Amino acid sequence: MNSWPGVIERYREFLPVSEATPVVTLLEGNTPLLPALRLPEATDPRLAIYLKCEGFNPTGSFKDRGMTMAISKALEAGSRAVICASTGNTSASAAAYAARAGIKAVVMVPRGAVAIGKLSQAAIHGATVLMVDGSFDQALAIVMEIAEKHPVTLVNSLNPFRLEGQKTAAFEVVDQLGRAPDYHLIPVGNAGNITAYWRGYREYHRAGRAKELPRMVGFQAAGAAPIFENRVIPEPKTIATAIRIGNPANWGPAVEAMKDSGGWIETVTDEEILRAYRLLAREEGIFMEPASAASVAGLIKMVKAERFEPGSTLVLTLTGHGLKDPDTALESASRPISVPPRLDAVLAQLGL
Repeated sequence: MNSWPGVIERYREFLPVSEATPVVTLLEGNTPLLPALRLPEATDPRLAIYLKCEGFNPTGSFKDRGMTMAISKALEAGSRAVICASTGNTSASAAAYAARAGIKAVVMVPRGAVAIGKLSQAAIHGATVLMVDGSFDQALAIVMEIAEKHPVTLVNSLNPFRLEGQKTAAFEVVDQLGRAPDYHLIPVGNAGNITAYWRGYREYHRAGRAKELPRMVGFQAAGAAPIFENRVIPEPKTIATAIRIGNPANWGPAVEAMKDSGGWIETVTDEEILRAYRLLAREEGIFMEPASAASVAGLIKMVKAERFEPGSTLVLTLTGHGLKDPDTALESASRPISVPPRLDAVLAQLGL
């Protein structure tokens, strides 16, 4: 019997559930908090750096934490269908948890802007996948209107239960680390995650489970940085598809989290993201999708700017697994070398 019960049962006292809530779980959560071995050497050896690897959730991203709550509460309310707009991870998670619950899922994604790994997940779990010739923000506006007028539950992060589930990652960090970090670095797309983490840290602090509170530091891709630029970006552009969002649904709460915690939001370029992406894979042995590498790219940039005090403890959220976006991995790595099936030819290639 698995000793980890999933995030709802593990953190039930902090979540809006009751005995009447039918818990739909794939045993999400309990993801590794790995000490970085070589990132300190590459940045600042005086920092203690930890990596919260959310790609180890059941569908390969942090979205599962919120989806177990959203689908459980939808089922409790009698819903038989859920809908979402997505750049990929939300659709994969919604499709999987809806399948687990035995209800219908409809996902709307922007054409050409979703990595193949994520699209394949939504499809195989039986969701109805609609491709819109437009942006994520346009897709979200459509599904919001559908959810308002028809008997289908919206499971984007505008659904309040999504953030309730996602805040459990902050609980886990404190439980695993034994304290809250000094800084928590996180990619920012639709801005639900930075909002949820801050909520989680504050609730644990109020409950006496954490003595300190971290500064929340978010990173947006330079071509999709509406919060940093303080304007809607009509056509966001970045290789990091998971954060390619020009008008975040949780814009206001994310700014509050940043200000309340004494943190900040910065930008990183696609080049910086890809360098961090390769560094993470080759130096730490961790394969995460490009959006996850935004927090590592941000770490490198902020260390150069001397934003962290020596001796600080930092936690970086890595939001989704690298297999979500295999095309970018193949484009970013060295190509396989063709050799004839002879020992001498192989040895020659290896320089042996």
